[in-house]
Amino acid sequence: MTKKLLLLGALSCALTITGCASIGGPKLRADQVDYGRALGDANKRAILSAMVGLRFADTPGFLTVTQIIAAYSFDTGGAAFLNPGPNNQSFARAQVSANVSYSDHPTFTFTPTSGEAYATQFIRPLPPTMVLPLAESGVPIDLLLRLTAQSIGGLQNGSELGGPNSNGSPGFFQLLQVLRNLQVAGELTVAFEETNHVPQVTITFSATPGGESSTTTADLATVRRLLHLTSAQKTFQVVYGQAPIDGTQIPMVTRSVLGILGNLGAQIDVPAEALASGEVKPSVSLVGGETRPTVIVHTGSHTPKDAYIAIKYEGNSYWVDRADFDSKYALNVVQNLMALAQSTTQNAAPIITVPAS
Repeated sequence: MTKKLLLLGALSCALTITGCASIGGPKLRADQVDYGRALGDANKRAILSAMVGLRFADTPGFLTVTQIIAAYSFDTGGAAFLNPGPNNQSFARAQVSANVSYSDHPTFTFTPTSGEAYATQFIRPLPPTMVLPLAESGVPIDLLLRLTAQSIGGLQNGSELGGPNSNGSPGFFQLLQVLRNLQVAGELTVAFEETNHVPQVTITFSATPGGESSTTTADLATVRRLLHLTSAQKTFQVVYGQAPIDGTQIPMVTRSVLGILGNLGAQIDVPAEALASGEVKPSVSLVGGETRPTVIVHTGSHTPKDAYIAIKYEGNSYWVDRADFDSKYALNVVQNLMALAQSTTQNAAPIITVPAS
């Protein structure tokens, strides 16, 4: 009996040491992924919330997660109580006890984006030198320009302000289609460089005249016609502006992040009563080769359980379907554009503190 009780007491002490030592590693491995996913989902909900809010002419506010403190407490303990008998040769009573306690109290720190940071990240147009190099990293150029360009070579993208030209120019969407064809064929290259500390971005159509396929030849001719480019030149500098100059440059007017979110919001179908009351303007219906909204946002009284991302606004649910890959991919591109805009400010990256004890 004595040996058994002593063994139980030793085992209790061993459990105490093992429990305290092993909690840090597994929690860190699990929570590093979990917190990363939670931050990504929160950013997507913020994007969808801004889109819907701008649809109703509400000015969005943005909070940046600047710090995450994951505070864990995990304690184990045990004890063995032995009461000797009258002759000290046996035990009249024995007691073994053990306890385990665990607590998780994460702390999140949010910082509102305001002042110069808000102007830089959300109000100022994204420069072409920041946007276009993403096409060289694999982002479809038609999606990229559909999101970020208000006009290219004088051809207008859709606008959320309404009016006769709010749906955009058919030539704009035709241009996006042929640029995508050239990108897939490997005949379009975007290059970024700095000359005398001035950033520049160029687009090169690398096909050799007479050597490309008939489809590529037709696409190149369409690009030159729509953008009024000189036929002999292959490389063109992209400049910020509205109309063509002399056929050797490609003028482009870009949107701000708020402009991107506002245009995406303008494509959302809203309840009929909101239109009837004058709360919102009619949805923007794009024209040309692609009339599908860039991000399809569904509206209803209840959110489906398998929605990819969802928010509530004025009693209605707005969500993106999990099976809609194109909409999910577009949201990811918007999130990357917002991260690029944020990188121009001095905001510190989020800090995650995970105590190991």
